[in-house]
Amino acid sequence: MTLDLSRRSFLKLAGAGVAATSLGAMGFGEAEAAEIAHVRPFKLTSTTETRNTCPYCSVACGIIIYSRGDLRKGEKADIIHIEGDVDHPTNRGTLCAKGAALKDFVRSPTRLQYPMHRKPGSDTFERISWNDAFDRIARLMKDDRDTNFVAENTAGVPVNRWTTTGMLAASATTNETAWATFKFAKSLGMAGFDNQARV
Repeated sequence: MTLDLSRRSFLKLAGAGVAATSLGAMGFGEAEAAEIAHVRPFKLTSTTETRNTCPYCSVACGIIIYSRGDLRKGEKADIIHIEGDVDHPTNRGTLCAKGAALKDFVRSPTRLQYPMHRKPGSDTFERISWNDAFDRIARLMKDDRDTNFVAENTAGVPVNRWTTTGMLAASATTNETAWATFKFAKSLGMAGFDNQARV
């Protein structure tokens, strides 16, 4: 099929097409009004955006947490969405399957949120305050270190070892925090020191 179209006719046809699509794009068409009527407003526009680190593994991917409710006004902050941080150099917005399900992790009814203590002989855990938990941990560590610290080996060489207690550190942290944690454990003489990323 051959189409006999002069240059003048082609320009007229193209101009009419541009005019019609421009009017539609400016909202003069019924299709534009129908489209606007059924589009929902973006749900994250009225939320508070908080950047954080994914807690699962040693990759330390950046995440953005979106919450409703302003804590400064006494409102309860409710997390409604978590996604990868596109500006983070590690993951550039991507998340693994566990990271993509972080909202379920945060909202899980079985998530531990407070220090719990099970007394000797008891079969239930009781909630205790953070101060009580820290005091108990410090007291038990001090007692164990005083009892089991090895200052010298059998040859009389100073070793300064504490082998009956170890520390498991987290990987979702900064280099500075990791350095301070390692120095704390080693200054006490702890020989057993591992990281959540390796376990």
